[in-house]
Amino acid sequence: MKMKSILFTAIILFATSVGSTLQAQRIAYIDMEKILNSITEYQQAQEELDKIAAQWRQEIALEYDNIKSQYNRYQAEQVLLSDQERKKYEDDIIAKEQQVREMQKRKFGPEGELFKKRQELVEPIQAEVFQAITDYANNQGYDFIFDKGSSSGMIFANAKFDVTDKVLQKLGN
Repeated sequence: MKMKSILFTAIILFATSVGSTLQAQRIAYIDMEKILNSITEYQQAQEELDKIAAQWRQEIALEYDNIKSQYNRYQAEQVLLSDQERKKYEDDIIAKEQQVREMQKRKFGPEGELFKKRQELVEPIQAEVFQAITDYANNQGYDFIFDKGSSSGMIFANAKFDVTDKVLQKLGN
């Protein structure tokens, strides 16, 4: 009986000491798409971006149609052209295709006009939402907040759980 009492006391002391050093992490999730779609400014920015993108796509499609027409004319006339005229025609078509590809890259590329416009219109809204999430997490004591619809997932993480430096230290860096 005395042995059970000592064992029980030891377990209680161990559990108490472990319990005081362990802290439950508070985790929550959000639906970022729902949040953003509920913000009128975000919806307006998305509509403006969609309208700009549609206009640019139409312009590019028209240019490709012009190139196709030019190529069809070339196909029809090539038997009547000299080698020098054929070469000039082909070079003109290739140059025009290159111009349209460059236009497409300027408009839709990773550093293109659409990307810059998106940064201008959407980033301030996203920054405001992120700040609201961060403030809420800090005020409510959350350690992690995830976005249920995002592939990246994590929206907020309490810095005290960041072990990056410890892993780098372990690696000798």
